[in-house]
Amino acid sequence: MQRRTLIAIAALAAAVGAPALAQSDIKIAHIYSKTGPLEAYGKQTQAGLMMGLNYATGGTMAVNGRKITVIEKDDQGKPDLGKSLLAAAYSDDKVDLAVGPTSSGVALAMLPVAEEYKKILLVEPAVADSITGDKWNKYIFRTGRNSSQDAISNAVAIDKAGTSIVTLAQDYAFGRDGVKAFKDAVKSAKIVHEEYLPQNTTDFTAGIQRIVDKLKGEPGRKVVMVIWAGGTPPFGALAAQELNKRFNIDVATGGNILPAMASYKAFPGMEGATYYYFGIPKNPVNEAMVAAHYKEYKTPPDFFTAGGFSAAMAIVTALKKTNGDTNTNKLISTMEGMSFDTPKGKMTFRKEDHQAMQSMYHFKIKADPAFTWGVPELVREIKPEEMHVPIRNKR
Repeated sequence: MQRRTLIAIAALAAAVGAPALAQSDIKIAHIYSKTGPLEAYGKQTQAGLMMGLNYATGGTMAVNGRKITVIEKDDQGKPDLGKSLLAAAYSDDKVDLAVGPTSSGVALAMLPVAEEYKKILLVEPAVADSITGDKWNKYIFRTGRNSSQDAISNAVAIDKAGTSIVTLAQDYAFGRDGVKAFKDAVKSAKIVHEEYLPQNTTDFTAGIQRIVDKLKGEPGRKVVMVIWAGGTPPFGALAAQELNKRFNIDVATGGNILPAMASYKAFPGMEGATYYYFGIPKNPVNEAMVAAHYKEYKTPPDFFTAGGFSAAMAIVTALKKTNGDTNTNKLISTMEGMSFDTPKGKMTFRKEDHQAMQSMYHFKIKADPAFTWGVPELVREIKPEEMHVPIRNKR
């Protein structure tokens, strides 16, 4: 009798005490360029991340009773600062995982920190192939596209026999990895020159002259392939030189943020490929994001908003599968091979290098007077299985 009474009391105490044992928050650090040359990109990623977490949790900002908190840190686009901020997030803030950064140079500095602390870094939106290539470790996942995905899809648009190409890129990880991947992807056209300019270039006169000198004597179609992020994009300078009219030289590039795409209006018919433009993907997640963004900001969501939102969808999908358990090894085994819905479409983390496989969209620019930017009209969706994105790590 006494034993049964004790058991009953214990059960009652457990029932009464259960709500008092509040579960700890799920802590996520978002380290990004809140300031610096890629500030516009970083702010979009942050907006998308928060909207995505809200959407994926049905407005509760919680998974399995555990509240999600996001700690923001500004790396200013500086590799050393990003590295120290990530270490502080893992050690001092005790975050369960981190998202970011904006710049590929910062990302490469951060990768060893994730390995040292044995915590996940979900890379979004840094692009350099080496992040999931030779500098990769098992704690690194990436929802952002990589250089090879950009390159292979852009090659679809311009890689034709009898075409001569000059690449124009920034002289750092994003530009160098982008050109390397593009060269690997080009099978039929001929690349006659690689032009690299400093990340903060504002005067493109000498660079454009070198490009013209390399291309003007070439037979057949002539193309400048631009691989550029942040700072002062070269499109205004390229348009001012009237390359097509004077030298029969076309310009090609991938997607970008809407303000940067204002200069695309000068190149109607320009082809390239992008991972996102708000009017292209047709799926319920994109519809929800576009509606929410218009409601909150009175503007359409942009290039990097979709990336931040996708990172949030990946995180919450994984946490739902682990019932809110943030154990790193459990998350890694859950996320390897995991598919998740995003505004860009369905994405899947490849087991070999944790790169998210995703569709890209071949576009052609239309100058529509109703929009301040050049509108990328869909030519066709390039599905992940078409792209044969190389695995570049040593796993």
